[in-house]
Amino acid sequence: MPPRRKAPPPRQSVLEPVKGFIDAMLREDLDAPVKQRHTIPRVMERLAAEHDFELAGATTMWEYVRKRRPEVRAEALEGMVPQAKRPGEEAEVDFADFWLDLAGQRRKCVLFTLRLSYSGKAVHRVYATASQAAFLEGPVSGVMSGITTPTTRGPASVTTPSDQPISPSSTG
Repeated sequence: MPPRRKAPPPRQSVLEPVKGFIDAMLREDLDAPVKQRHTIPRVMERLAAEHDFELAGATTMWEYVRKRRPEVRAEALEGMVPQAKRPGEEAEVDFADFWLDLAGQRRKCVLFTLRLSYSGKAVHRVYATASQAAFLEGPVSGVMSGITTPTTRGPASVTTPSDQPISPSSTG
């Protein structure tokens, strides 16, 4: 049996000599109004007129421009960091003050919010103070119980620093 043939090296794109010119046109389009941006036929016309290049077909040109247009746009944004989050890797936590009318009495409370970066799902809990106990208990109650809807709300009660819930029937 004869040995397997080696695969030939990949062929260079027919667009290789003019990729820089096409990219320059796409960079010009970043500042142009939408109706004045280069279309595929216009890119091909300019390459033929300015660089005497007519080797590429419309499909080859379309595939290259479709791939490069978002890349050129991303390259133009300085300081852009792609947001690639994995499940369970990162969350945002915050406390916000708000006033609550509870059993006819106005009380200042804090809203604990935990938002998972991957899914955008959140859990909210109300506490009497922004204490360390509330900070530690909030994520446990939200994440360990499983967040199954975009917003999960706890029972209609306020937790005090001593972890004793205050309900409308117990104030008074």
